[in-house]
Amino acid sequence: MTRHSHLPRTVVVTGASGGIGRASALAFAARGDRLALIARGRTGLDAAVREAEAAGAAKAIAVEADVADPEAIEKAAQRIEDELGPIDVWVNDAFASVFAPFTEISPEEFRRVTEVSYLGYVYATRAALARMLPRDKGVIVHVGSAIAYRGIPLQSAYSGAKHAIQGWHEALRCELLASGTRVRTTMVQMPAVNTPQFDWVRSRLPKRAQPVPPIYQPEVAARAVVFAADHPGRREYWVGASTVATLVANAIAPGLLDRYLARTGFDSQQSDERRRTGDPDNLFEPVDSCEDFGVHGRFDDRARARSVQQQAARTLASVGAGVWRAAGRVRTGLVPGPCGFASRRWGRRLPPTGTPSPTRSV
Repeated sequence: MTRHSHLPRTVVVTGASGGIGRASALAFAARGDRLALIARGRTGLDAAVREAEAAGAAKAIAVEADVADPEAIEKAAQRIEDELGPIDVWVNDAFASVFAPFTEISPEEFRRVTEVSYLGYVYATRAALARMLPRDKGVIVHVGSAIAYRGIPLQSAYSGAKHAIQGWHEALRCELLASGTRVRTTMVQMPAVNTPQFDWVRSRLPKRAQPVPPIYQPEVAARAVVFAADHPGRREYWVGASTVATLVANAIAPGLLDRYLARTGFDSQQSDERRRTGDPDNLFEPVDSCEDFGVHGRFDDRARARSVQQQAARTLASVGAGVWRAAGRVRTGLVPGPCGFASRRWGRRLPPTGTPSPTRSV
């Protein structure tokens, strides 16, 4: 969808001061949307707002809020509608994590990861639905991960939160479909991404944390988020060949994948550099309150700017959608069929069309 054919929408992005959230905000800004950026770190938020305005946002505001606080998120949603108008799209991306073996994560740390990375999505979605459902209009996009299906060592708290989001999202989607509302929710399962989180995540690893290769740039993830917001009829999207391979392997042979990750999962999540003692982390307090970390992490030299899988899937989705639209025109008689009239089979019309393309990944 081009900027010229796109009607500006009010878009909310949580976790918007860095990484995928910030890249997504900039992608929406380039379309001329109105943006509300939610995060805890003021300096990072202010920088994200300036970048969004420079990228073309009709208007952008910074909202300091902790998604783990339901009252704060409710107030944020009301302020956003007061200043920007009805919310059209809400993107859930905020998260926190701890890199450590499960036995080295305290109950307080585990609770905090769960409150931010899972319940933060729940609270934000409640605030969004309270406004979208009465209007019978709106889209909620959940930024997920291959970890939503396949837990990995050293990230037990985060793996649990992403699994919880997946199950909750499925239940919520069923309820929305049953209600007949036009409000939609969808989820985007991400690969490893070059974000600043690996410099501010709480870690007890001997070496510096890193994403499991192959690594993609945040802009790849952002394109998928925008696409999902434009096409929310699908239950979920898979981004990157590594995500597809992981989810397929986990569905076919999860036990073998357990053993593979037991052998490789510890080393693959650590770089060759020793972890620096005293590095700040954002588990309980934001690290970008006084410093802006930007969109990218420290892996630019290794990160991929494009996903061949994503491009191929989009092409297939576009072709499939075109076929469905053409079939619909033939069925309604708007375009002549092969015999010069609307196609019929044994005197009856063809099955109803207009349903989403069956393509399964982005």
